[in-house]
Amino acid sequence: MGARTGEQYIKGLQDGRKIYVNGDLVRDVTSYPGYRGVATELARHYDRHFDPELGSELTFASPKDDAPVSNSFLYVTNHKQLEQRIRGERLRCEHTYGLMGRLPDFMNAWVTDMARVPHVLGAKDKQFAENAINFYAYCRDNDICMTHTLLDPHVDRSKGPDAQQALKIVKETSKGIIVSGARMLSTLAPVSDELLVGPFLPRKKGEEAYAVAFAVPVATEGLSFIARETYDLERNPFDRPLSHRFDEGDAIAVFKDVLIPWSRVFVAGDIQSYNTLIIAFPGHVGMQAVIRGTEKLRFMTGLACKLASVNGRDKMPRYQEMLGELIGYIQIAEGLICGAGNELLQRVAATEQINGGPVDASAAINVKGNVHAFESFAGAAAMRQFFPYVNTMVCDIIRRIGSSGIVMTPTQADFENDEIKDALDSYVGGPGMEAIDKVRLQKLAWDAIATEFGSRQEHYEIFFGGDPYTVRMMQFHAPERARCEALVDRLFATGE
Repeated sequence: MGARTGEQYIKGLQDGRKIYVNGDLVRDVTSYPGYRGVATELARHYDRHFDPELGSELTFASPKDDAPVSNSFLYVTNHKQLEQRIRGERLRCEHTYGLMGRLPDFMNAWVTDMARVPHVLGAKDKQFAENAINFYAYCRDNDICMTHTLLDPHVDRSKGPDAQQALKIVKETSKGIIVSGARMLSTLAPVSDELLVGPFLPRKKGEEAYAVAFAVPVATEGLSFIARETYDLERNPFDRPLSHRFDEGDAIAVFKDVLIPWSRVFVAGDIQSYNTLIIAFPGHVGMQAVIRGTEKLRFMTGLACKLASVNGRDKMPRYQEMLGELIGYIQIAEGLICGAGNELLQRVAATEQINGGPVDASAAINVKGNVHAFESFAGAAAMRQFFPYVNTMVCDIIRRIGSSGIVMTPTQADFENDEIKDALDSYVGGPGMEAIDKVRLQKLAWDAIATEFGSRQEHYEIFFGGDPYTVRMMQFHAPERARCEALVDRLFATGE
């Protein structure tokens, strides 16, 4: 089949899925207020693969039949492919301004990584590794839009998964596993085709029933989603320029005795595979997250700069310093893309060394001496620590620059009211800018940081790579700490 058009994507969503939202049971998300906007935006995303000027930058030839497919599925084995993938992912993120944390590229990268670790998934049963490879090919050649769910519900976080009513295997049959329970947080679930249930926090001995990973269509019998309220209230683009396009939706996935065919299972009761899967990924997903984070930071910095220019604060040293710091972080972020790409080549080479596949990592630069590729986590650290930090900073700077001006903004309807239009032109204009243009920019800033959509954006970025406390504890136990301490030990030991 190859890449899908937007029309094909929209038609695929009309499958009778069960989404509970705003007190409603929604079976057709394409006609539901609150989901129409994001579905339309994703349709544009798919249509770009057929754009005469963009198609060659966004696709590659499928190894199955040479049909054009999204290069977010491209498995990188050399520097040329790395550049091709980075260009495609950057273009897609540019068109969505980095505001979609679960742009299909993210999960496309995930299944690409998952298909390349047969030594993990197939350690006890090679069929699970074959399942991952087959599922990757299916998603690639049918241009599947995926969501995932990794976390147990938060019922009592001081206790184990049983207390959380977490998803678990309740029975194994000749046809597959039967699962019940819940998982969260399925971003993009209402408008996705497939749900991938994967690991995140490690499971302990005795929790084998909860060590499960599989993929299932969103419209599967026995599977339903309880979604948070929608933030797209279908306001006009002047008043809500972002909410009506990029509200991805988040949901709890609820399973009631759902049969998962063995061909769709990747982990079933194997704690070692479950706990090792993500850390064994070559790194396509980390690189995509760094690219997306960079493009969002660029957009938000541009918004801060433009906002400063419409109220004269771009002439004041205090605000120039703030904006200069953000621009410096963009340059650091660009370096992180290079670092994540270099790391990807090295980790792919190390992965293929285990699995016996060919790879050309000659363009990779060994900047860490004798540090093994699997002990390098630049992409993950950027996703979990750098971008949450700078995203919070840029939101705060936009607040400081916009101050009360982004609160006291009239609507498009006010500018169409002849009784107050002259007053608006007099009192809300800016240096060399018509009032309506200034307010439009202020509305954009408000939607980006302060509406329900904007507030969720900031909160989401903080937890994008997991609970900050948890991921920093993971960093504490990383091999890098021992290497840091070794430098101090050498000084004491040698006196030099």
